Amino acid sequence: MTGLFDGVLNHGPLGPLTDDTAWLQALLDTEAALARALADTADPADPEAPTAEQAETIAAACAAHRYDAAALGGAAAGGGNPVIPLVGQLTAQVHRADPGAAGHVHRGATSQDVMDTAAMLLLSRAGRALHGELDLLTADLRTLADRHRSTPMPGRTLLQQALPTTFGAVAAGWASGLGAAADRLDEVLTHGLAAQLGGAVGTLASLGPRGPETAAAFAARLGLPEPDLPWHTERGRVAEAAAALGRVCGAAGTVAQDIVLLAQTEVGEVTEEGGEGTGGSSTMPHKRNPVAAVSALAAARQAPGLVANLFAAQIQEHQRAAGAWHAEWLPLTDLLRRTGSAVSWLRTSAERLRVHPDRMRANLDRTGGLALSERLTTDLAPELGRTEAHRRVAAACRAAVDEGRDPVEVLAEHLRGLRTREQVSALLDPTAYLGAAAVFTDRVTGRTGRTDRTDSEEGNR
Repeated sequence: MTGLFDGVLNHGPLGPLTDDTAWLQALLDTEAALARALADTADPADPEAPTAEQAETIAAACAAHRYDAAALGGAAAGGGNPVIPLVGQLTAQVHRADPGAAGHVHRGATSQDVMDTAAMLLLSRAGRALHGELDLLTADLRTLADRHRSTPMPGRTLLQQALPTTFGAVAAGWASGLGAAADRLDEVLTHGLAAQLGGAVGTLASLGPRGPETAAAFAARLGLPEPDLPWHTERGRVAEAAAALGRVCGAAGTVAQDIVLLAQTEVGEVTEEGGEGTGGSSTMPHKRNPVAAVSALAAARQAPGLVANLFAAQIQEHQRAAGAWHAEWLPLTDLLRRTGSAVSWLRTSAERLRVHPDRMRANLDRTGGLALSERLTTDLAPELGRTEAHRRVAAACRAAVDEGRDPVEVLAEHLRGLRTREQVSALLDPTAYLGAAAVFTDRVTGRTGRTDRTDSEEGNR
């Protein structure tokens, strides 16, 4: 069932990987792995030990379509978690197939073992899909950066025009931030997750001396790392996952916000072009909103609160907490969904993005060269000293603004005998003061000796 807000805030491939069915299947996969691990490590001389055939009978019943998630959710109120009613229903199904196998369902585990392990499976499955989306997005942004390696645009600090940069450098910065966030996510998914099997208080006492061996087999069956010991109240793994997802949202939100700002009517340096029916307004026919970037930003902005909830849940008492681990379920699910939505929408925005180099140049020219005053100061410093050079250039800039005159003319007047009008004009050319923008862009895009391509050759995407 699709929720009213899911089209915006539960967008992309992570939705089906984090819904009730996905959670239910992760819980059941955990139970199936436990049954198989018990059979893997059973004492052949123990007539009460589960057989491989009985384990497979249990595993066969571990299919989400056999159960009603909503009914399980309602029944969870009785014991405080959905595992308790799920185990009851699973046991009943197994009993109908093999009464002997039914006695081995959930053997040795506690409800938190199953919930925590299912959460790790959900993180692994949804996280890998998210990582794939990030790889595609960063590749698109690197291509965009390379295409606009030499496209000058205003750099902005505190939302005001500063020195010029290139759109290639801006897009490279976007790609770099997202790439670093993807790398951190990969580290967490590869090394930060772990199976959970500890029994009531983390000792696996009910499984006797074979407990540690069973825990190892359980982790192996799930494809999750085996922890040194159960981590019922040590929630660093959840916190690290939350931090990695929050970092992804921060990187994605930064890109989305830049696109929204650059697409403002008064700026107009980029637009999203999604075709008929996208970006419109319910009341204003002329609007062309960057709706994909807006949606990405809306999703990303929810991450800090969700991350904070998961960080707060780290403080847990004794061997099993009263409520803190329960408090993780929804924030973790929502954080995965919001992160997936932010990245998926940002991919759409990047695909729709049209860059307007002419508007970038026009905006650069709006200051009449004043944004390049630093370059003029630097050029004069060897002759006048930096302090005096700054004083004279600043005075001329103020006069140009106050008098509404051409900055080049005013600066040439104030610097008569030091620089000609032509020299001042050349020093205020934004295309000649881009610093290492191209070098930094190339570090991200991997450009090695390729010739520059103009916007007219490549198009303005």
